[in-house]
Amino acid sequence: MSERMSGGAGFGVYLHWPYCAAICPYCDFNVYKERDIDAARWRAALAADLRYWAARTKGRKLTSLYFGGGTPSLAPLTVIEGVIEECEKLWGFADDPEITLEANPTDAELSRFADFAKAGVNRLSLGVQSFNDAALSFLGRHHDGLTAERALDRAMRAFPRVTLDLIYALPEQGLAGWSAELKKAIASGAGHLSLYQLTIEEETAFARAVKRGAWRPADEELAADLFDATQDITASAGLPAYEISNHARQSEASRHNLLYWRQQDYAGVGPGAHGRVTLDGKTHAVETHRRPDAYLECIETSGCGASLDDPLTDEERLIERLAMGLRLSEGFLLRGEEYRLLAARLDALCADGLLI
Repeated sequence: MSERMSGGAGFGVYLHWPYCAAICPYCDFNVYKERDIDAARWRAALAADLRYWAARTKGRKLTSLYFGGGTPSLAPLTVIEGVIEECEKLWGFADDPEITLEANPTDAELSRFADFAKAGVNRLSLGVQSFNDAALSFLGRHHDGLTAERALDRAMRAFPRVTLDLIYALPEQGLAGWSAELKKAIASGAGHLSLYQLTIEEETAFARAVKRGAWRPADEELAADLFDATQDITASAGLPAYEISNHARQSEASRHNLLYWRQQDYAGVGPGAHGRVTLDGKTHAVETHRRPDAYLECIETSGCGASLDDPLTDEERLIERLAMGLRLSEGFLLRGEEYRLLAARLDALCADGLLI
């Protein structure tokens, strides 16, 4: 088995920062509108949760640390610094670790890029979403196209690795408009692009708007054409898809996200975070309390923020391998017993042209 197919032996930490300045109408993540933040309390709580998982995963080295959210670039800098310092102290980082932080291209965050880099962040995930002002307004974003371009330029100068998020298949968006935006993103020189078609998630403002007939999602045939054009344009530019929605230059794939897709281990801390940690030969599915107050209180009383810590059955593990592995262009290898369990279903899918 090649190293690419096996994925090596990575281990990561995902930290979920639950607060945003505002909730975007398409977002169904575990996020809350920012309130007064007690930086010292959050730093202490996250450090305690990290200590709990470090004690259960002794001997591991961190290959990646990912600050997601929410909007972690609005978190107190002392919290970001504290998490990186605690991870170094508890596990230590492997050679050339990937430390990613999600940010939005607003002026409030632009001013903090240098501080994040100084703290140890070496990969910025910039939520551009669009360079088009009308699209940004529709998406409920708090920046315009020029600010996005300015933020991208500054990010490229501040961090060795930058990735952009863009959303397409918006109502009334055509091939020409999306192609122009995508080519602008490619021209920036960013080594990684996360390109998501707009989906209408339940319990979001967009779901309510569609239900009352305020607007209609993009036609499915057009959405398929936009997807095909995306694959062609990115591949021609040297950023082929390595996952359903993720495109990268050589060696620029997200090492942390590959932990998920290759079913490797990662600890999750912060409200609503998930983790997968192998303990005594069993993969444990871990979830933390979703509400920030419940998460903090749980840590302060028990030393960890987990609301669920259960070993996966062999069948559940196999389902995850299928669901995650099939996202990747590299595919995955079925072990002998797994193939025997699935042979009839796999043969039927291949016969229908749905699986290779």
